[in-house]
Amino acid sequence: MSTNLDVSLVVELRAAGVSHAYAASDPEYTSALLGFNRDITHTPELVVVPQSSSDVTATVTLANRHGLPVQVLGKGHGAQAAVTEGIAIATDGLAFVEVDPAARTARVGAGATWTDVLDAATPHGLAALCGSAPHVGVVGYLLGGGIGPVARTFGFAADHVRWINVVTADGGLVRADAEFNQDLFWALRGGKGGFGVVVEVEIDLFPLSTLYGGALYYAAEDAAAVLRTFAEWSHDLPDEMTTSVAMLRLPPLPELPEPLRGRFVCAVRIGYVGAADDAEALMAPLREVARPLIDAVGVMPYQEIGRIHADPVNPMPVMEGGILLHGFTAAAADALLAVAGPNADVPLAAVEVRLLGGALARTPEPDNAVGGRGAAYSLHVVGAPVPELLHTVIPEVIDTLFTTMGGWRSLSTQINFFGRANRPIPGVPVTSWAPDVAARLREVRRKHDPAGRFPYPLHGEAI
Repeated sequence: MSTNLDVSLVVELRAAGVSHAYAASDPEYTSALLGFNRDITHTPELVVVPQSSSDVTATVTLANRHGLPVQVLGKGHGAQAAVTEGIAIATDGLAFVEVDPAARTARVGAGATWTDVLDAATPHGLAALCGSAPHVGVVGYLLGGGIGPVARTFGFAADHVRWINVVTADGGLVRADAEFNQDLFWALRGGKGGFGVVVEVEIDLFPLSTLYGGALYYAAEDAAAVLRTFAEWSHDLPDEMTTSVAMLRLPPLPELPEPLRGRFVCAVRIGYVGAADDAEALMAPLREVARPLIDAVGVMPYQEIGRIHADPVNPMPVMEGGILLHGFTAAAADALLAVAGPNADVPLAAVEVRLLGGALARTPEPDNAVGGRGAAYSLHVVGAPVPELLHTVIPEVIDTLFTTMGGWRSLSTQINFFGRANRPIPGVPVTSWAPDVAARLREVRRKHDPAGRFPYPLHGEAI
């Protein structure tokens, strides 16, 4: 419920030209705060939906005047905790994309999604390094690194950022790039949060209109053979091949193909940048291990890259977690099957092992703060969207799964896959950055936000 102070702050912002500022008593307040994860309800004093960078600077200036924290609500899946105080900035009103075909770049507003970028770039025969779910926002994905379906070929999406415009804690709009504000440019590409409010970025685009991609879906009885084959097959793949394997417990939804509806399936996801004949030859061991329920792999328009993972697009309650692995062997596959395979009675929607390496392991020029480059694989787990289990059974199941994979686990995470189900290991520091990188990130935060105007992390998790 709004207080007199909250309402007066809204009046003050609107007098400064910020028209989309709302207190809890305003009808727009609740809808402006809705995100993908419907298990999280934000209740700040105010929510602002800026329509321009000047709206953001005015909002941060007001926050400074009244000593209020400012937190940004992006367009992705990754909300870690509820925002319960201060000012929330929802970036929806900053959704624009401008493509420069000659330079192969795109200027992208903080409210834009990757689908927006794909729609703008595709007519020019250009591709953007989006993630597996193009409906999520561009900026939050970039700030955490960004691992997509062709990432082994091109690297992290953050490696291909030209510049970033950000409103810092003093209310000033600054540009960070390879020449100006270099420390901030380094930190924003991979350091995730706590540096300011990003309002606009420029990213590289690539001359790629098609790729060889899709997914093979196998029945539950073939899951063990598929995972073991994937473990061996994935060890020596060229950089042109990005791939993952996932065990999925799919709901009985009518929009799903009948062979998959309401079933446990094992899906191998493929994104290959190169000749289709070469990809077909590489795929032979996967097609020989068992007959898929559906073989949906082939040459496809890059604009339809979201079909490879076919991630859910409708908001839902989410509990997830992720760790990195230094290897994935047949023994690792068996361990994973024991705790999450078709014979395990667990409330998990998806358990995915993603091959890393390739261009992901190479340091870009200029360097950035992206963590986890040395990992061989990632393991990401999503609980079933059952509200009564999200804070009881599901975190325990995910914790058991991560413990089971301890023999292959790296003592690091990748921040975009770090979730609320990630629990600290007693006596063992597990972070998203190497100690020297984490220390440098803290220094950059102190320099650009000495009063802690932009709280990060959102709660006490180890990052």
